[in-house]
Amino acid sequence: MIGTIIIFLLIFFVIVMGHEFGHFLIAKVNGIRVNEFAIGMGPKIAGFKKGETEYALRAFPLGGACIFEGEDGLEAAKEEASAAGTPADKTGRGALRNVPVDVDRGNFQNAPVWSRIATVFAGPLFNFLLAFIFAIMVAGYAGADLPVLGSVVEGSAAEAAGMQAGDKILRFNSKINLAREISLEMALNKTGEPVKVVYERDGQEYETTLTPIYNEEAGKYLVGFQNYASYDEAKGTKLFRYAWYQLRFCIKNSVLSVKSLVEGKLSKNDVAGPVGMAQIVDQVKTAAEPGGPMLVFMNMVNLAMLLSVSLGVMNLLPLPALDGGRLVFLIWEAITHKPVPPEKEGMVHFIGLVFFMVLMVFLLFNDLVNIFG
Repeated sequence: MIGTIIIFLLIFFVIVMGHEFGHFLIAKVNGIRVNEFAIGMGPKIAGFKKGETEYALRAFPLGGACIFEGEDGLEAAKEEASAAGTPADKTGRGALRNVPVDVDRGNFQNAPVWSRIATVFAGPLFNFLLAFIFAIMVAGYAGADLPVLGSVVEGSAAEAAGMQAGDKILRFNSKINLAREISLEMALNKTGEPVKVVYERDGQEYETTLTPIYNEEAGKYLVGFQNYASYDEAKGTKLFRYAWYQLRFCIKNSVLSVKSLVEGKLSKNDVAGPVGMAQIVDQVKTAAEPGGPMLVFMNMVNLAMLLSVSLGVMNLLPLPALDGGRLVFLIWEAITHKPVPPEKEGMVHFIGLVFFMVLMVFLLFNDLVNIFG
């Protein structure tokens, strides 16, 4: 179990580092000063300062932070500006534009709005870029599961429609590239809704509609596809194409999971906190161990890809304290040319932060109940 915890912490470290590095890099490109680059939350357990930035490792592996000049020091800048005889306006920005250069330089609040948007968006973007690197590694090792029918179940909707072994599935309600997209679509089809299918046979495309039949043994609706994953090696340019297919699937999966959560289709048992995620790591690791160290490693890379995409998608949600919530304020400013007063925006994000801290405690408690209850 110690090994699993170490692996989980390493995966967490890499994906959070990637996210915060995105903020950090684009902030530097735009001349925004970064006061602190931190992995984790809570008390600092290690760190050092290089140049203008303090780099810190904090106690609880629940996130990270890239703190810009003007986010944690806005009030101090206002006070200094006031002492210099330049009173602040109600937004706090007029004062900052008139303060001495050494106070104003590198302030996040004073950067052009599109520079701030780019800096905030860079965190989730780098999660997707990191996930694409992981996807290249996974595709290079395992290839891609192309959607080609191995056989059809007797008496199924697929057999009734005349589908045969060797048919290549092109669309399953929407365009697909991987066999796992069929599995995802059917997992979400809880009521047996008809599925529009386009497939290719001998170079000719055919279209049909399949009405899933409820399978008592499986406990879900099925269309009758069997062994519909045909694995192909990722050679040459296929490597990047198959990697893109995997990344796109992960994004689609994460978006649909969030949608299901919002619509109340997921129970509390379907949501995992840090302990639950560590347990998933342990399950994946245990299942892969008979295949040797390389298989274990690649499964961990695949899991890191999924988690990195999930972190990127979650952070783009338009909620306070998340990057998406900050983008809402910035886009509003870009459209109206009227920035929201920093103290009001800060209060909204503080409330969001408190909410997410409470949510994290709930998820931790829920994990423990699921394990020991």
